[in-house]
Amino acid sequence: MKLNDLTAVPNSRKAVKRIGRGTGSGQGKTAGKGHKGQKARSGGNVRPGFEGGQMPLQRRVPKRGFVNIFAKNIKSINVRDLEKFDDGTVVDAEKLIEAGIVKNRFDGIKILGNGDLTKKLTVKVNAYSSSAKQKIETAGGKAEVI
Repeated sequence: MKLNDLTAVPNSRKAVKRIGRGTGSGQGKTAGKGHKGQKARSGGNVRPGFEGGQMPLQRRVPKRGFVNIFAKNIKSINVRDLEKFDDGTVVDAEKLIEAGIVKNRFDGIKILGNGDLTKKLTVKVNAYSSSAKQKIETAGGKAEVI
């Protein structure tokens, strides 16, 4: 067998539609584009979202609210989430990520006061609520701001 002996499997290759080759072809005269109009012209098509000159939907819909580009992305976690650490552990951002409490680094981490803490931990994060700080210190731990 040689390369010139190879042929495609019958009906595996569809014939190209030959447009504009006479009226007998079924695709002659207007070549499947109909009569006149923008889409019948060469290069005549419109971009997505174009509504024929009417004000497009994305410009008709009102903008809402305010987005502060300087806002900090602070992740808040509760005191009850710290209960999974062993007694005497120093808890910081890396430990929280390892434990799966926080997914990745944020601009800061804040501890909130929901739940109870029974273990003596040294917690080093960016911010605390007053109740969270009180609960950590009542359990015998330290709440350090970094």
